[in-house]
Amino acid sequence: MSDLIELLEVVWERGRDTVSAPPVSSAQARVLFLIEGNDRINLSTLGQLLGAAAPSVTRLCDRLEAVGLLERQARPEDRRELLVTLTPAGRTYLVQLRQRREQALTEAMAAMPAASRAALAVGLADFRAAVTRPLKLPPADGLVPRTA
Repeated sequence: MSDLIELLEVVWERGRDTVSAPPVSSAQARVLFLIEGNDRINLSTLGQLLGAAAPSVTRLCDRLEAVGLLERQARPEDRRELLVTLTPAGRTYLVQLRQRREQALTEAMAAMPAASRAALAVGLADFRAAVTRPLKLPPADGLVPRTA
C-alpha cells in the first residue's frame, strides 16, 4: 500500500513547477484550495477545516500572503475577525497548478499500456466508492447482526 501511495505522490509532484511559480508546500496548497472553496473564510474556520491550531494557520497564511497568493482583511462588522481571500495571483496559481497536474497525469497515463489504464480506472472507481461509503459501525451492544 505504501508503495502505491509513494508512486501517486511522485506523479503528483511532477505536476508542480517551482520555476515559474512560488514554491508552495502541500499544506499551503491545501489552504489555497480551502479558501477557494470557501470565499472570505475567517482564520478560525480555516483552522477547523485544516484541523490545525491558530498559530499554525497564521504561519501558513503569513507565507501565502508574503508571496502574494492571499490577503487578509478585517471583517467590516467585526474588525477583530480576519477574513482571508485569494488574490488574483492566488486564483491564477491554482488554475496553473491544476493544469500542470493534469498534464503530468495525462503524460503518465499515456505512457501506460491500455490494460494497465483499464485496471487503474477500475481500481480508482473502487477507491472512490470506498472513501465515499459511510462507515459501517457495529451496533452499540457490540453484537454483529445476523444475516439470513
